[in-house]
Amino acid sequence: MLYEDKLKNIHIEANDIKLGENVTLSNNIHIKTFGKFHLGDGSHLGSNVNMKGNDIVIGKHFYYSPLNTLGLNVGGGGSDSPNSNLTVGDRCVFHNGLINICEPVVIGNDVGLSNHVDIITHGFWYSMLEGYPTEFAGVTIGNNVIVGWRSTIMTGVEISDNVVIGNNSNVVKSITKSKSIYVGNPARFIKKIEEPNTKVKLKMLDSIVEDFKDLIKYYVVDSINFKIDYPNLIINNFTINVDNFSSFGVEDEITDMFRDFIRKRGIRIYTDRKFSSSLKRKK
Repeated sequence: MLYEDKLKNIHIEANDIKLGENVTLSNNIHIKTFGKFHLGDGSHLGSNVNMKGNDIVIGKHFYYSPLNTLGLNVGGGGSDSPNSNLTVGDRCVFHNGLINICEPVVIGNDVGLSNHVDIITHGFWYSMLEGYPTEFAGVTIGNNVIVGWRSTIMTGVEISDNVVIGNNSNVVKSITKSKSIYVGNPARFIKKIEEPNTKVKLKMLDSIVEDFKDLIKYYVVDSINFKIDYPNLIINNFTINVDNFSSFGVEDEITDMFRDFIRKRGIRIYTDRKFSSSLKRKK
């Protein structure tokens, strides 16, 4: 199968191509797989993407946006192998970097890869018969993991759910402690992540609302009303449950902007509408 858009310089070639609903593709995208290429509903592929492998399956609401021309590169050495598979869950955000899939890479839901993050699945140079190291092993990243700027995930590593990897870290061993922070070269355990109590959460929500009110003053807005009834946060006629990230009600340009605002605080509420808003700035 072949999908092409010559005006945008997009070329996708695979035995099985599935692009979900409301998918957007930017420019300079080149993808070739021997088997599947699937991209889930509501996903966005920004510019400068090069992917090559056996199967590449990406879930819903995937978002990739480049900050420079290096782009997102998936494949590398060994990408012709039948083991060259990438599986990505829902609601993941990637930036510029390299994901080598000589061996399988499995990435869970709600994972963020910051700029210049590399994932490596093989390493070799001189003869193993002379005692030199040779490694071929996949990488598995759990759910709700953020990997900081300029970090590297090395061959055979498995990362548990709910882990923070700090900037400039080199992860050479598997991370088994969930809800933990790891930093360094090699990455080492720093501390556990402790969830605040309800009283502290309410103060945080008050602060979020006040900060958004300060921001919205610079835009043309008719009216805006907030109500905090934990775990619900209500903006106009739109209700957000900040515990399970569900939502219901009437959406508009204000709620779009608010969802984008709280997304940058780690509260990601996905609907059929985009995060951004078309509200106009005041002159």
